[in-house]
Amino acid sequence: MRALCLVLALSGCAAAPPNIDLPLRNPTAPVASQADAALGRLSGNWRVVQGAGVYPGTRVRFDAGQAVIGGRAMPVTDEGQGRLMLGGAPVWVYWIDADNRTAALGDPDGRRVWIMDRTGTPGERLRAAREILAWYGYDLERLEQG
Repeated sequence: MRALCLVLALSGCAAAPPNIDLPLRNPTAPVASQADAALGRLSGNWRVVQGAGVYPGTRVRFDAGQAVIGGRAMPVTDEGQGRLMLGGAPVWVYWIDADNRTAALGDPDGRRVWIMDRTGTPGERLRAAREILAWYGYDLERLEQG
């Protein structure tokens, strides 16, 4: 009995398992970009409302050839079919509503994802964006909310 108590006591002192850097997206889930989501539709000011890797409250601005995210300017190019190169890394537009007010973007490898809105209050469009991200295998529990 003492041996069991000792084993249990020592197991409580064991080091925590290492923090494994898991992608935000299940790599076996289907993923696609919104084919009609050209860079021009993103032009202007946005505010991130939920995200991982780009945090809620972050200001985003897209202009011709440049994006400014949280004050950091980086080149952006339109690769077509809703696919961008942002600072040399791929970012896909997964969804943008018909009136260009709310958009969901992310890295197809699952390293970062965010939902942004022009006003910061997307209403029902937030639910639509989250449904698309869930369909594409994103772990919505890991998104920070503003």
